[in-house]
Amino acid sequence: MNDNHFPPAGANHWQLGPIIEALRNSRENTHNIRHQGRVRELPSREVLKQVIEGISAALFPTHYGRPDLNDESIDYFVGDTLNVALDRLVEQVRRALRFSPESEELSEAELAEQARAITRTFAASLPDIRALLVSDVQAALAGDPAASSVAEIMLCYPGTIAVLYHRLAHCLHRLGVPFLARLAADIAHTLTGIDIHPAAQIGPSFFIDHGTGVVIGETAIIGRHVRLYQAVTLGARRFPTDESGALVKGAPRHPIVEDDVVIYAGATILGRITVGAGSTIGGNVWLTTSVPAGSNVTQALMRGA
Repeated sequence: MNDNHFPPAGANHWQLGPIIEALRNSRENTHNIRHQGRVRELPSREVLKQVIEGISAALFPTHYGRPDLNDESIDYFVGDTLNVALDRLVEQVRRALRFSPESEELSEAELAEQARAITRTFAASLPDIRALLVSDVQAALAGDPAASSVAEIMLCYPGTIAVLYHRLAHCLHRLGVPFLARLAADIAHTLTGIDIHPAAQIGPSFFIDHGTGVVIGETAIIGRHVRLYQAVTLGARRFPTDESGALVKGAPRHPIVEDDVVIYAGATILGRITVGAGSTIGGNVWLTTSVPAGSNVTQALMRGA
């Protein structure tokens, strides 16, 4: 049908006046869901994604920045890219701090200064974060016979992107901006299908192979040289509540995975249990009890237990 057959649409045509008024009343009164009933400014998902892309380019300029960089231009590129990214980040930190109980009573000037201090500390942490990420890439190269180069791993492996986002998000979480860290983690989840809570503690040389469907919970602790395959869950077995029935936040409820552990596709490991160092957990295993170092856990063993 020709669109010209329809009359021009507008507020009067749709009788929007009462609808707009009802929506305003819902926002401001009846169903006000703003933080503390007043906070309107939220961190921007799009800006934060740009920040992380900029920081990634500064950490690995020829992989995530510009492939035509040379020895004369690379430091300028890193400095300029970091300057832009950090200028954007400080505003996102400021907005996110409004959702932190410790910052609720700060003045605007105090909030801005705290955001700058956090961003400076975050920037100073970037060399250490890069060292961790290099160990992760090296673990992927050593652990996957299909990997032909570092460049392939960094450009083609979703696990590498997810871990990069996690290392940055975890730093923000430690610095007292958990809301912004969680937003960064969810951007990575959208990009890769891998869901890592930013509070999860993950040691160096961490490798997620294939990766789709991996879930790592808030209080999980992962040691060195750990490898996970797709659809692995490090989750909670139960959710403790207080006397009023409300969930207890932050209680340790996710697994501890010690050094040199391999967990194959589809394994589900639940609760505050320990997977001992050097263990191998087979595909599709459902594990809710601790296993000692050097264990080899398969479905057949679990059925016979």
